[in-house]
Amino acid sequence: MKRPAGLEAIFQPVTLVTGVGSAAAKALTRLAGPNLIDLLWHLPAGLVDRRYNPTVASAEPGRIATMTLEIGEHLPSRRPGMPYRVRAGDDTGGLHLVFFQSRAPWLQKLLPVDSTRIIAGKIEAFNGQKQIVHPDLVLDPAEKHRLKPIQTVYPLTAGINGPQLERWIDEAVRRAPDLPEWIDPPLLKREAWPSWRDAITHIHAPEDEDDLSPLTPWRRRLAFDELLANQLALLLVRERQRRATGRSTKATGALRAQALKLLPYKLTGAQLRTLGEIDADMAATTRMSRLLQGDVGSGKTIVAFLAMLSAVEAGRQAALMAPTEILARQHLQTIAPLALKLGLEVAVLTGRDKGKARARTLQGLAEGAIKLVVGTHALTQDPVEFRDLALTVVDEQHRFGVEDRMRLSNKGKGSDVLVMTATPIPRTLTLTSYGDLDVSKLDEKPPGRQPVDTLTLPADRLDEVVAGVGRAIAAGARVYWVCPLVEESEVSDLAAARERAAELSAYFKGRVGLVHGRLRGPEKDAVMAQFAKGEIDILVATTVIEVGVNVPEATVMVIEHAERFGLAQLHQLRGRVGRGAGKSRCLLIYSPPLTETARQRLTVIKESEDGFVIAEKDLELRGAGDLLGTKQSGRPDFRLADLEHHADLLEIARDDAKRILSTDLELASPRGKALRTLLYLFERDAAVRYLRSG
Repeated sequence: MKRPAGLEAIFQPVTLVTGVGSAAAKALTRLAGPNLIDLLWHLPAGLVDRRYNPTVASAEPGRIATMTLEIGEHLPSRRPGMPYRVRAGDDTGGLHLVFFQSRAPWLQKLLPVDSTRIIAGKIEAFNGQKQIVHPDLVLDPAEKHRLKPIQTVYPLTAGINGPQLERWIDEAVRRAPDLPEWIDPPLLKREAWPSWRDAITHIHAPEDEDDLSPLTPWRRRLAFDELLANQLALLLVRERQRRATGRSTKATGALRAQALKLLPYKLTGAQLRTLGEIDADMAATTRMSRLLQGDVGSGKTIVAFLAMLSAVEAGRQAALMAPTEILARQHLQTIAPLALKLGLEVAVLTGRDKGKARARTLQGLAEGAIKLVVGTHALTQDPVEFRDLALTVVDEQHRFGVEDRMRLSNKGKGSDVLVMTATPIPRTLTLTSYGDLDVSKLDEKPPGRQPVDTLTLPADRLDEVVAGVGRAIAAGARVYWVCPLVEESEVSDLAAARERAAELSAYFKGRVGLVHGRLRGPEKDAVMAQFAKGEIDILVATTVIEVGVNVPEATVMVIEHAERFGLAQLHQLRGRVGRGAGKSRCLLIYSPPLTETARQRLTVIKESEDGFVIAEKDLELRGAGDLLGTKQSGRPDFRLADLEHHADLLEIARDDAKRILSTDLELASPRGKALRTLLYLFERDAAVRYLRSG
């Protein structure tokens, strides 16, 4: 399906804008994007009031002034590093225009002697003389029509100046078409919102600082447009998944009952509830698409394993895909002993598995002899075939691209998909990022999980921490020591894992191991195995241990430069301890002075162990863009909507999208056709393709 004709004008390359050559186009693409529509979405960051038009004599230092001046003598600098000055003035007096590191020929062309120029900039006083350092506007009086009383200021990049960008965005706004209205008339009236084109025009022509607020009617209208496009797209994808032919997977529960008898604990109410939701999804003839959110230590892996047993009991296969080898093998260590007692083989497939072992695994999966497999993205590769894949479990979904998940699930006919994350996600991000999935929450911790005492200490008390670690080791504890970097950087003062491991080894000879992302898989596994067996007592690591590492005997977590980590990441790291019967501690080492945000972050992590509370605070402190610590494929990057200020609009957009699709699933009504335009406008083209008709 082609993009609606009305939109073609703004989905043209920026090179169509007057004065944009190839170099400027590259800079614009880097700054905003390759098309005119990207210029429309590039919002103002501020404004300059040019309505102060004094004479030279009356010009007040500290104010931005716009004056018409006669250009006088040029005074080039006599020594390197000294400024180039140009005399200028009017009937009331004179001032200097000051330039640093500017070429004389360019200045002589810009400011010819005896010419008249409109000059704008900040008035300063220097040695009793008024001056303007680097005027931000120089115009020939014939170009006076280009002078705006209020000049909009935009974020810039190298190779583009403010007046250029403002001129190019003005042209993009003039090219913006009138589009059919897609907002429900009662909502439009209630909110007193302008049309789409009026909103775009107004947002790029602020008259005062208040006009830059995300709460203005035009900004809220455009934010709602973006959120409505997001919600419509997610619900259309969800509907397509529901329509997609699935296969009912029903089990008697006998195999699960055997597994439950083998567990040394009873499932929590949240685990039982979630399993019921998964069972119902798998038994249906439509494909399951479910997100399982579980806080640190809430028991997601065992829920996934019990769901996988249902597939096995039905004579089919199940796969669990993890983002790293460490996490994949950790899952294997959790479920393989149980599976073995049930008479089941669990295969593993990662990029590290080669030769005959890999060939046997591939053959077993293709023939159906292997019912359960755990692996990394290697499971998605072309040589991997399943005889009858019923369930795909994807752990730590935000570390995979959507394509990886789909490639694996598509290896089975109508296979169900269970997505897991140990990063609790606030409701707003659940709606915007995972709105195509049903959501289950594990909001209880299994019995026996110990609370973790969390302390904050300044870096100058590091000697005390080392002494405390020594006492803990003497009492039989094992210790994680986390550093942000692998080695010292010339541009960073962060502690380095290698250096810290060397220093600790001097105190605790033969008792310290090091794990980081640059180690090869076998080396990494060997060190982890030593730590798990107690052959070493201290594991110095980067954040490679953030998820999936399970050593119940580890009761101390030390995190250096804790102020540099996000809240969710600190919570994940802390979750590596408190897994056994012993009392656990987490020591957050910080380097003062702390920013206000860092101080709040450390306060929150000290006072709460509830991952969902922490996630909401993380969203508040860091914003939606950084919450998961990585940009994921398929995750929306909003350009107009700000979830901190527009959360109420997200709820309205969600309800509106549901209401629309409940009566007009194909978007065939007059409003539905306008909504197709909206989807194309925000480049949700894939969602439009899910519609049956054009």
